[in-house]
Amino acid sequence: MNSASKIRRKVVPVSAADGVDSADKQEQLLLSSAICNNEDVGPFIRKAFASGKPDRLLLHLRNFARSKESEIEEVCKAHYQDFILAVDDLRSLLSDVDSLKSSLHRSNSTVQSVAFPLLNSLDGFLEARNISVNINLALRSVHSCIKLLELCSRANLHLSEKKFYMALKCVNAIEGGFLDKVPSLTMKKMLETKIPEVRSFIERKMGKEFGDWLVDIRMVSRNIGQLAIGQASAARQRDEDLRSKQRHAEEQSRLSLRDCVYALREEEDDDVLGEAGGSVENGVLGFDLTPLYRAYHIHQTLGLEDRFKQYYFENRKLQLTSDFQVSSMTPFLESHQTFFAQIAGFFIVEDGIMRTSGGLISKLDVENLWETAVSKMCSVLEDQFSRMQTASHLLLIKDYVSLLGVTLRRYGYPVDTLLDVLSKHRDKYHELLLFDCGKHIAEALAADKYEQLVMKKEYEYSMNVLSFQLQTSDFIPAFPYVAPFSSTVPDCCRIVRSFIEDSVSFMSYGGQIDFYDVVKQYLDRLLSEVLNGALLKIINTSLHGVPQARLVAANMAVFKRACDFFFLHAAQLSGIPPRMVERSRRQFPLKKAQDAAENMLSGLLKKQADSFMILIENVNWMADEPTQSGNDYVNEVIMYLESLVSNAQQILPLPVLKRVLQEVLCHISEKIVVTLYGDSVKRFNVNAIMGLDVDIRLLESFADNQGSLFSDEEASQLKSSLSEVKQMINLLLSNHPENFLNPVIRERSYNALDHRKVVMISEKFRDTSERLFSTFGTRGSKQNPRKKSLDILIKRLKDAN
Repeated sequence: MNSASKIRRKVVPVSAADGVDSADKQEQLLLSSAICNNEDVGPFIRKAFASGKPDRLLLHLRNFARSKESEIEEVCKAHYQDFILAVDDLRSLLSDVDSLKSSLHRSNSTVQSVAFPLLNSLDGFLEARNISVNINLALRSVHSCIKLLELCSRANLHLSEKKFYMALKCVNAIEGGFLDKVPSLTMKKMLETKIPEVRSFIERKMGKEFGDWLVDIRMVSRNIGQLAIGQASAARQRDEDLRSKQRHAEEQSRLSLRDCVYALREEEDDDVLGEAGGSVENGVLGFDLTPLYRAYHIHQTLGLEDRFKQYYFENRKLQLTSDFQVSSMTPFLESHQTFFAQIAGFFIVEDGIMRTSGGLISKLDVENLWETAVSKMCSVLEDQFSRMQTASHLLLIKDYVSLLGVTLRRYGYPVDTLLDVLSKHRDKYHELLLFDCGKHIAEALAADKYEQLVMKKEYEYSMNVLSFQLQTSDFIPAFPYVAPFSSTVPDCCRIVRSFIEDSVSFMSYGGQIDFYDVVKQYLDRLLSEVLNGALLKIINTSLHGVPQARLVAANMAVFKRACDFFFLHAAQLSGIPPRMVERSRRQFPLKKAQDAAENMLSGLLKKQADSFMILIENVNWMADEPTQSGNDYVNEVIMYLESLVSNAQQILPLPVLKRVLQEVLCHISEKIVVTLYGDSVKRFNVNAIMGLDVDIRLLESFADNQGSLFSDEEASQLKSSLSEVKQMINLLLSNHPENFLNPVIRERSYNALDHRKVVMISEKFRDTSERLFSTFGTRGSKQNPRKKSLDILIKRLKDAN
């Protein structure tokens, strides 16, 4: 402390230095700030040497050092007393350490004197423990030999009882736990020889058992497939029954016959297919898979898992390949169920094994086998379908294949490729079906006796009328009931309905959900081509007489109602709401046959009318006075028309009857006009025309009398059928016939007349004063104004032509 006080010196502050200019002060302040902030002073050094004034930098540094010496001195003054106290504490601590050292020495001497007898006892204990260890080792060796002999005895017992897995467990226990620890060399050699023999024996036994299982599973697979497909068929039938009930309920509701409510009832599917997806205790579909699992488990225990997997896969693949063989001795129609059931059973078994065997066969291997099977089945179907020429055969096979698809889809197998093959042969099936239906329709038409169908019982009415919605009233008629159609109608309806059901059956469950358009397309072809063509052939070749033609025309009207039922039935079977079909009305597909039937009926009626129109030759065309009651021919014609209406209205619909009457009346009108300009009439006078006017009025009166059958508008349309002869008579009786030349009048009053006919008929018109052998004295008489106007009309029409 004295030395410190001696070296203390007074520090003069930098600010007191004399002769330092303001620049030096500024530089010194910057240097001091940099050093206090631990910044780099390199720039200051470089600047000093660059300016050639390092002495000034050194002076600044010294001045900074002097300013810090005073701070150091203040710190030392502040901590001087604490340092003295710390030195005193160290001296007192040194004396305590010396006393502790003495105490430890005394304690050590005491412990050594006490522990010496204990060390002698410990040596005796260690010797006794070594003896005990040797005895225990001997006992363990004896116990190990006893356990080894027990395991060998147990292994022999398991082998004799064919409990091979337990025997392997014993062998593995011997090999893993005792083989390296056997104290007897002879026993060890014996074990090393017998253990491989035991394993080889177990492997042979399990190989034989697995081979027997392969034979059994192939025999049972067919039954498994048939049972599974049968259950799918039963489930499909239940669905069809429920849909049928639902359609019936919808139909009853739509027709508002009675209140019917059907609820779809869900049934538990107790089929064995559910068991396949369940536990394996009962095996796939009740078949025991225990031999397979035991063989696989034992091979796993033997360390031969991969080899057994390969052996299993190769054998099952060979079995599948042999299942693909199609016998050429048996028709495929008879053997297809066995063929597909065998394949279905194979893959049902494989699915169960894949899911429950713990890796015996992988999903990829099963998928590869399935792809091979699908390819082969598609090839077989293509080949067999190309040979078949019967629609029902294709339908049978298609139904079974679709059931196969439904069955295997439940197990996760993709069947779209298989269903595509069925869809590819859709056109061929329908062509064959159209051909078959064409033959049946031709047979039904040929068997028709062209008599009204008589139904004596209600079930006959239900079968022939209600089942096709041919009724015109909701009331059940009295029996016996004479239908307004022949047996052809219900027979053809049954054929068409069968076609619809077969078509829907082929299109259903084939991978295509919305197939109504396809069914409708082929139904259109059946009606417009097959049925229409067959009806046209019958109409053009086999109809003789008005009764037959009338009945066929009535049949066509009934067929029109039946066609609505056909498309509605097709929609219902296809799952399309009836309201959608009712909104999309279509043209009557049998329109050509209907027109042909009506034309045939009209033609026959015209021929019969011609037989009465022959009487027009008896008309006195130069009568002295007009007839008041009509000519004979028109009375005969009217009686014929009245009998025609009386008979036809019982079976012909009123629109058809109206069209036929129009045709007949139009023909009568044409016949009268033809007679007027024909060669049979050389001349006529106004009295004859007035008689024709009476005839036409009688015919118009007949049309008016049909008001009980037709509306006023329809009766007016009947009268308009006589417009040609009516306008011709009006023209001849007109006071100014030349008005025909006026386009407005001609369009209003004579639009049905032909110019040439008007000229030819007008030239034959003679005044009542004219006679065939008139005297020269009458030639100078004044000409009739009507005749004069008519001559002007004739001249102008000839000039125009």
